Amino acid sequence: MTQDTLRTRLITAGLEILQENGLNALTLRACAARVGVSHAAPAHHFSGLSGLITGIIAKGFTQFADTMEEDRKAAPPTPLGQVTGICTGYMRFSKEHPALFALMFNTSGEIDKTDPEFAATSARAYGLLHDACAPYLPVTEHPNATEVLVWSLVHGLATLQLGESLKVAEDNGNPPTIEELLNGLSLKVHP
Repeated sequence: MTQDTLRTRLITAGLEILQENGLNALTLRACAARVGVSHAAPAHHFSGLSGLITGIIAKGFTQFADTMEEDRKAAPPTPLGQVTGICTGYMRFSKEHPALFALMFNTSGEIDKTDPEFAATSARAYGLLHDACAPYLPVTEHPNATEVLVWSLVHGLATLQLGESLKVAEDNGNPPTIEELLNGLSLKVHP
């Protein structure tokens, strides 16, 4: 087995463990056992658990960006359609991969942000949001204000959805959809 293949298999094992049993079950030993190698084998590919987590998050950002792109491509080619597609993919990913989503956005000191794969995959995901918001005028003087506003909205909604906090809104009827909320922002397209 080649070194890259084992690294990839360990990351895949980590993703599976995370999906099946959550973050508390994710260990180097568990990943090694799942792929059938010694518990010392991961040390050849990762600098401890934080290195494995960095690899898992990088792979997660690839899946996240792919999901947002799928929904963007299926959306109408209008500015609102495109930003709604990105946000719909964001919401779908968070619902389909709740433990991975939480790991990706709630891990700070445990990852190597200088890792080239992490940097590239997280930049790609953010770039999709940036590009979808580019047709809109900034909502404040800050040039990135529109994308931060949209990101805050969709991330907040995804987080509420995962924590089942939207149940309160469901008690008063269906909670608003991401499209309804985006429409409510009254974003203005560049002339």
